[in-house]
Amino acid sequence: MVGQPHEIVVELASPHDMYLGEEEAREASNLPPVDGGRDAWLALAGAFCLEALIWGFPYCYGIFQTYYSTHEPFASEPAGIATISTTATAIMFMSAPGVALFVQRYPRLRRVASLVGLVVTCVALIAASFCNSTAGLLATQGVLFAVGGLFLYFPAMYVIDEWFVARKGLAFGVVWTGTGFSGAVVPWLLQWLLNDYGFRTTLRVWAVVVAVLSLPSIYFLKNRLPVTRTRTSRPMDWSFLKAAPFWIFQFGNVTMSLAYFLPSLWLPSFARSMGMPSFSGPLAVCLVNVAACFGYLLQGQLVDRYHVTIAIFMSVAGSVISIFLFWGFATTQPMLYIFALIWGLSGGGFTANWAGCATALKTSSNSLDTSMLISLMCVGKGIGSVVTGPISEALLQVGPWHGAPFAYGSQYGPVIVFTGATAMLGGTACLGKALKLL
Repeated sequence: MVGQPHEIVVELASPHDMYLGEEEAREASNLPPVDGGRDAWLALAGAFCLEALIWGFPYCYGIFQTYYSTHEPFASEPAGIATISTTATAIMFMSAPGVALFVQRYPRLRRVASLVGLVVTCVALIAASFCNSTAGLLATQGVLFAVGGLFLYFPAMYVIDEWFVARKGLAFGVVWTGTGFSGAVVPWLLQWLLNDYGFRTTLRVWAVVVAVLSLPSIYFLKNRLPVTRTRTSRPMDWSFLKAAPFWIFQFGNVTMSLAYFLPSLWLPSFARSMGMPSFSGPLAVCLVNVAACFGYLLQGQLVDRYHVTIAIFMSVAGSVISIFLFWGFATTQPMLYIFALIWGLSGGGFTANWAGCATALKTSSNSLDTSMLISLMCVGKGIGSVVTGPISEALLQVGPWHGAPFAYGSQYGPVIVFTGATAMLGGTACLGKALKLL
């Protein structure tokens, strides 16, 4: 297995080590062990923190959207307010491969890239605090924040990939719990700051939080491989793009991403439409994020122990059951909360399967780069984030399904069915495995 000591050498020796000289080979023999140790866990903590700060913030944008839409100087020009968050996430998802390629090509610049990204991110937040127009917010809190966040965050993916081999799935699962943690905690902080101090102070405070927490995180994200080992960049192996397995994994990733964003997007308004108290929708979203933290860890453990299609099947099965059996029948608060917990635990942790996809795609004839694979999967998830909003809005225009039982008969019936169907297609890789295509 890949976790055995003699095979760890194989993991490190091909193809990158073909560029090593005698001095570098001697240094390689003194490398710290993978999958544990003080530096490995500190690097993991740093990556978790950056995940929470960079990816969690756009996912909490609903708090800002409500504030901007009801307060001057933005309430008088509401058009475009909703696109600020989608612009940020779209740029971060769709541009991930370019940043990943830069970080892989120039490994000496990982820490420099993170520091530059930190400066750009903080400048974006501070500049947004001085804006008086929606266009200004779009340029700063949307575009500039996304660019800075990508360069701040993505070097961490390569560092974690170096420190963890046999426990790679668990490691990336821990990192990605940062988004769930941030989604469960940060909205309450932002809501308090916005209500008591306004958006200008809130953005400046968040800039300080990002700076204070990111600096030690960047410091802890130390390369495991000596810089001398990476003096000459290894060529990127793109051969996996020509193979069917990658596209099978990517198709399932895109379709699952179409489902992924819908519950968090519509649960608050769904709860109101069903006559539930005003707090029930936000509470359900909070429960989704909390459960997703455990979902990432569970999926990470599964991909480390079994073939990734086993983990995908568990995630998809739980997602489909939660949507059709619980969301579709959620006319009461308890049923809604049960759905939120099961959905977060299953569908919310789907991203943790990406590390397992990389392991499944690696063969003796290729040298697939895990972080590049993750960046390409980000593109697939980005497609879902971009098109989910328009599709779901169109489905809501269909109107109630008269005669259908429970929540299926509400205005959200088509959205529920669409979410369940696309989540089911997220298991395409399981079919590919059964047909021996993987």
